[in-house]
Amino acid sequence: MTFIAVLAGLLLLTQLAAHLCHRIGIPGVIGQIMIGMIVGPALLNWVRLDTMMNEFQNIGVILLMFIGGLESDLGLLKRYLKPALVVAVIGVIFPIVIMGMTSFIMGFSLLESLFIGVVFSATSVSISVAVLKEFHYLDTKEGATILGAAVADDVIGVILLSIMISVMHQTGMATGASTSLALIFVEQILFFAGVYLLVRWLAPILMGLSEKLLTTLAPTVMSMVICFSMAAVADYVGLSGAVGAFFAGIAIAHTTKREIVDKSVEPIGYAIFIPLFFVSVGLNMTMTHLSQSLGFVIIMTILACLTKLLGCGLGAALSGFSLQSDYLVGAGMISRGEMALITAQIGFDAHLLSGAYYSDLILVIVLATVLAPFILKHAIKHHQQLPTTSLSQGSTVN
Repeated sequence: MTFIAVLAGLLLLTQLAAHLCHRIGIPGVIGQIMIGMIVGPALLNWVRLDTMMNEFQNIGVILLMFIGGLESDLGLLKRYLKPALVVAVIGVIFPIVIMGMTSFIMGFSLLESLFIGVVFSATSVSISVAVLKEFHYLDTKEGATILGAAVADDVIGVILLSIMISVMHQTGMATGASTSLALIFVEQILFFAGVYLLVRWLAPILMGLSEKLLTTLAPTVMSMVICFSMAAVADYVGLSGAVGAFFAGIAIAHTTKREIVDKSVEPIGYAIFIPLFFVSVGLNMTMTHLSQSLGFVIIMTILACLTKLLGCGLGAALSGFSLQSDYLVGAGMISRGEMALITAQIGFDAHLLSGAYYSDLILVIVLATVLAPFILKHAIKHHQQLPTTSLSQGSTVN
């Protein structure tokens, strides 16, 4: 029953923190992350990210991305696919080159420097989705570009990490079982082929069948089956489960049950699981050996924010977006969250980085993730000065 008591306390604290954040005009997710930092190893050390908490936060990020996909416009995502790819590619190049070179100059080996660059090339759009949703920016050209770029970013990052691990295995530098890079490519191609089939045919058929089930909330349950199944398949092929959940949301959005599912799933997610995801970000933070590595942490945190802000902003500019939109897209891509944490863990297990610097890397990821909503909110406020922002308002690339 200890976990139940902790759960009750955390849910109460996250509600109070989010309320206070809204009162002073900052995104509620910041308060929830701060709760994790306060009660976790960073300060009071009352709560740790144990197995049960980790499973709850995993469900939280899956539901958050499912809701993001559910409320996204597939036509808008298709329309801004090209700028999303440009944003993703440049947004990957900047961190790898700049943060990799900085790490090398600070004394890391070439392989460790490349790995650090790859870690920070990842984008976790989950927190950005929460902020975009809070300010009703999911259905804008900028929101569509951020979502599309984050998915492409995820795929590119997985490929780069896979190449590094494969090279290490071939040179005898890594231990453990290796996975064929060609097999990873094939599996991911099959995954996206399955996404197309799901959106086009499978989801409408399954949601139609759910209407014939004599059970309570059958369409909602069926949507959760699709969501968790896609998350599991995405995780199996080396992608984030959040990517699978996002596409599952898009698939359900193009059925007649979109509104019913949205009204049912959102309370489930935001009542329990999603707040715990944001708390877990704070729980990952630790102050161990911070005094010895403070310079590294500060420099890398600044670069983590700037490389995405400038790199992805440049990608948006090259795609014809306005200056305000460039800033918004760049800000929306800063958050690293679970994708960078997952990449760091995989690389650490493959001995791409020594244990002495692993905690520092995690701290930089958490700090960049905490700063991201503040920067994104500022970008949104700045962008709201424009006369048109959403598809319904006739938004176009400037």
